[in-house]
Amino acid sequence: MSRNLTRRQLIGGAVAAGGLASWPGRAAAPAGSTLFREVLLVDGTGAPPRLADVLVTGDRIARITAPAAQQRVTAARIVAGEGRILAPGFIDTHSHGDPLENSYESFLAMGVTTITLGQDGSGPRLGKDLDLRSWMNAVDRARIDVNVATLSSHGTLRRAANVSDAVRHPDDAGLARMAAQLEAELRAGAFGLSYGLEYVPGIYSETRELTHLGRVVSRRNGVVMSHMRSENDAEIEGSIDELIASSLPARPHISHLKLVFGKGEQRARALLDFLAAKRRAGIDLTADAYPYTAGYTGVAILFPEWALPPGDYAAVLAGRRQELRDYLEKRMIRRGGPEALLLGTAPHAGKTVAQAAAEAGLAFPDFLVKLGPEGGSGAHFTMDKTLQDVLLVDPHVAISTDGGPGMRHPRATGTYAKLIEDYVVRDARLPIEQAIRKATGFPARILRLADRGVIRVGARADLIVFDPAKVKARSTYVDPFARAEGFDLVMINGRPAFEHGTRVDTPGRLLRSSTA
Repeated sequence: MSRNLTRRQLIGGAVAAGGLASWPGRAAAPAGSTLFREVLLVDGTGAPPRLADVLVTGDRIARITAPAAQQRVTAARIVAGEGRILAPGFIDTHSHGDPLENSYESFLAMGVTTITLGQDGSGPRLGKDLDLRSWMNAVDRARIDVNVATLSSHGTLRRAANVSDAVRHPDDAGLARMAAQLEAELRAGAFGLSYGLEYVPGIYSETRELTHLGRVVSRRNGVVMSHMRSENDAEIEGSIDELIASSLPARPHISHLKLVFGKGEQRARALLDFLAAKRRAGIDLTADAYPYTAGYTGVAILFPEWALPPGDYAAVLAGRRQELRDYLEKRMIRRGGPEALLLGTAPHAGKTVAQAAAEAGLAFPDFLVKLGPEGGSGAHFTMDKTLQDVLLVDPHVAISTDGGPGMRHPRATGTYAKLIEDYVVRDARLPIEQAIRKATGFPARILRLADRGVIRVGARADLIVFDPAKVKARSTYVDPFARAEGFDLVMINGRPAFEHGTRVDTPGRLLRSSTA
């Protein structure tokens, strides 16, 4: 790995690249500063590691210099590199939860310094107030673990505009109310818009409605992130085309890129070629993915549209029970059978559908009918590792968790540790500088975070210190809450947030789009 380069080689390479300034002789740094001395700097751009001293003053990176024995700078705190990497904090492009209600300490433990909320068309809100601005103002006043960026959420916008979930063709007045609410939230600092087109109410929306909102986002140079209409192997290209058509001229972004039922490297290459052709045509199309082969979502994904809210489920059972049972049986078998869905919510948490059905004394289709579309969530094992690995390492795919506090899926506690442990150290599928870029500089570009994601003079000091060989993703599907290990120091906005295996401060901030 790159960290095996000699100190002389690292210094020489850094100076040749013009990446380091020189210290002004013996100097005292301002009070409250931190000096990272002789760290292996991986700056988030994709550039190779280089040996450096990095000075943080306040909440920003003040200087980056080549180490030299004769130069001394005093600082309030000195962190010795000792062969460890200094990198930007990880930026999670797809997160869940609410920092007003949840601790993100498990995210800090795997090096995350910024999360992105408002995903899948369902956004955070302050009680019954559906206006995102109220929630943002509350977060501004709160002490939070991590930085938070947020999107406006299509489903929440619909409800705030009094457009019923079941409405497929909002009238002009309804569209105007949705657009006005979206414009207000973007002006307040939302980074774009999210769709959840496989969920209620996004499942009922059509292109005219989505395109209407996409044009609003484009005026603010925002991004449209989408859980697409379908992630199934036979339908994904069509779903991507719909995302592009309904987003442009805003920037489209595919959330948690995957191929359900797809198999093999060749299929993954074909999909990446499809995405590359879109980019060659001038579409700034990006995606994110997580390093696991099971998704996590509600059991509603198994049910036909005609059995979903806001429809009357009791009426469905009364009139179409056998039809529903037959549908669920075929759907579950197509998705790997009842052993391939591990339930994550009470009272069946930690049991497969097969196990829970057996305990209830029911055939699995009858158990699902009884559970209903609002009966909980779980981990769905529907992906092929060979295929997903090819998608994950593509340079146009960022890393995300699609996780949140309390989620019974290891992605919520292990994603970034697994990236380092498996893809960098064990399998050498990614050099450390590219893995870091996919988790820092590239997500910052997607969100248009100009002062985060890259270590450079003047940037915000969201930083992590770690030895790749010691990073471990400890969580599993059986024990999804075990925290990652190996990230020695996590700094957010110039202040230590996580150290020695525990949270030490709450220096996170609500981030607002620069176009607000």
